[in-house]
Amino acid sequence: MVIRLALLFFLIIVGCARAETLRVLVPDSHPVAGEMVGVTIRGEYTQRIALETLTFPGSDDYDWVQLARDSWRDERVDGRTMKVFERRIALFPRSSGTLTVGPLVHHLTIAGRNGGREVLDVRAEPVTIQVAPFPAASAPLAARMLTVEDQLSVPPGELRDGETLIRRVTLRAAGTLAHFMPPRPEIRQPWLVSFTAPEARGTKLAPEGPVTTVIWEWHLHPKTGEPGVLPPVAIPWFDTVSRQMKTAEIPAIPFGYASFAANRTGSGEFPASEVATAAGVFSAGLVTGLLAIFSAATLRRGRELKQVLKRSLLLDPSRKALRAAARQDDLMALRSATEDYLLRRRTLGLPVAEGATADLDRAIYAAHPGSQPFDPGSFVRDLLRRKRRRSSKQTIS
Repeated sequence: MVIRLALLFFLIIVGCARAETLRVLVPDSHPVAGEMVGVTIRGEYTQRIALETLTFPGSDDYDWVQLARDSWRDERVDGRTMKVFERRIALFPRSSGTLTVGPLVHHLTIAGRNGGREVLDVRAEPVTIQVAPFPAASAPLAARMLTVEDQLSVPPGELRDGETLIRRVTLRAAGTLAHFMPPRPEIRQPWLVSFTAPEARGTKLAPEGPVTTVIWEWHLHPKTGEPGVLPPVAIPWFDTVSRQMKTAEIPAIPFGYASFAANRTGSGEFPASEVATAAGVFSAGLVTGLLAIFSAATLRRGRELKQVLKRSLLLDPSRKALRAAARQDDLMALRSATEDYLLRRRTLGLPVAEGATADLDRAIYAAHPGSQPFDPGSFVRDLLRRKRRRSSKQTIS
């Protein structure tokens, strides 16, 4: 009799243990490389569980992120009330081919009938997913939705003289991770000075999948008043809802100073800027004539005189541009004028102090703009004074 009771008790324990099941559930779909695959890990348990641990396995074949906290609830399964465990995972295949997920082991600590505890491991068999190649030659970018927001600080085709345009582009994509988003595009033109702010990337989790945001910002300043056009930037992506390739676009924008067009369509009077330009051309012609006369007398002395005249403060237009940018209190224009000034000095073989733009760069790209006081006028005066001090030292030596 005792043996029969022991055997019955053993069969009951084995039956309960076999009732514990763990499965990996994947949708019946045909994802492409980079597309999110919703994976659900489901456990059905009859035992009283005191502790549990489940680690989702990593792999070189996919990226993954858990979408929400684990769910535990009571549910009737085949007429029995069971404790149901669920974990939702977003899986992103890195390449095409057969993708294997698992096996998984749920380590359980169950409460025994006599008050003790027992360890029970429940195993889920591996599942396979057939992944199709990404349907384009571009880097894989698959999402349920992708939007582009282009914000401009001022109308780009009507800039005031010396004004800088701040362009901020925001990409939002649902159903992908940050590293699948494209890199920042280059905005470069021969007539344009461009500075970039640090890129911002972030991902927020939602029940239907992660939502990723990328923010790019440029500070754009034309070198001349002549208008131009910044070309559009195409971003190819795969729409997982329509199952088609689409193209998002950062639109093209016209770019230039409003005064350029006004100067071409004005009345019979010449604008002050054109008068100044004409005077500069006349002065340059006069100086060129003098140089030609002197060089005819002696080539060596002509070259020396040419260098002296080029180094003369009276013929240094970059100094005027520096002071004008400082008066406008436009740091990006001041940065461009400073580069022109330093380039001229390097071209003429004049000394240039190291770190000449350090204070200005900190003022432009500080994490908290305005946290440190910066006076454009003092910066320009110090820059010019530093040049004179270095020149005088070389003369004395």
